[in-house]
Amino acid sequence: MNPINYQKINQQTINNWIDNGWEWGQPISHTEFEEAKNGNFAVKLTPTKSVPKNWIGDLRGKKVLGLASGGGQQMPIFTALGAECTVLDYSDRQIEQERMVAQREGYLITLLQEDMSKPLPFSDDTFDMIFHPVSNCYIEKVKPLWKECYRVLKKGGVLLSGLDIGINYLFDEEEKTLINTLPFNPLNNEEHLRQMQKSNGGIQFSHTLEEQINGQLEAGFTLLSLYDDTNGYGNLHEHNVASYIATRSIK
Repeated sequence: MNPINYQKINQQTINNWIDNGWEWGQPISHTEFEEAKNGNFAVKLTPTKSVPKNWIGDLRGKKVLGLASGGGQQMPIFTALGAECTVLDYSDRQIEQERMVAQREGYLITLLQEDMSKPLPFSDDTFDMIFHPVSNCYIEKVKPLWKECYRVLKKGGVLLSGLDIGINYLFDEEEKTLINTLPFNPLNNEEHLRQMQKSNGGIQFSHTLEEQINGQLEAGFTLLSLYDDTNGYGNLHEHNVASYIATRSIK
């Protein structure tokens, strides 16, 4: 197969999704921002379940990195809770949504349009928390990312991550027939690439629990807690099949 710039394809794909009303690109309202100041908020790492508030803790004066977490959904809430936030996202539309909310609510935020498959553009021991919703399915290798997360977190810093565990890539679009074997990698498998092109899904990759959870442990993290979640719709969801895991790990 000819090499392709899959990161650029994913950037353009997500931009198009946002323009078509993608739920993960719709910013919170002014009312939601004001409510967050009073401790009334919910944020998600995975499709349906809200992150337990004790996973987040007291953010006053803390430095938070929203890793592939643009869109004006989580970082405005963390700002309202007193955090100093930075967003790294490769979608310029997601970055623009963050900028719009910050201007509307009158706060400062650092916005970086960068590729998370490359080394993160931060010094060692910079952040108190990294918030990383489901998104590493858009990069081919995740272990280097975990090492970078460990590097840029302060000692005692927390990594909150949403992880696609690969089940979705086994099935057809109706989620009824097994059609693929794992790993799902359109860069190495022409049939996987054809499926992605047909579904307008960009370029996505399956990752094992070994890569994702043991990968965090190999990077040096200690796993503190986790929960699973479904797609929120479709045949697998109706059968209560967990397709995602959220993890809370500490440096």
